[in-house]
Amino acid sequence: MKKKRSRSRPIGSFEHRLQKFADDDRIAARKMPAGREREMLMRKARQTEAVMEVSDLLILHE
Repeated sequence: MKKKRSRSRPIGSFEHRLQKFADDDRIAARKMPAGREREMLMRKARQTEAVMEVSDLLILHE
């Protein structure tokens, strides 16, 4: 028997969810001592913000 796919929609807009991911990563990084894991979280937050910028550019050029 096939498993049915969940058809629920994510809460909030794509941009809002991306901003929340970036904010959560940045908050978690600030709580950590300096080191590799902290830098990885900060990099992930910056990458998420870059994705937001690209998304904005794509929306403007539709």
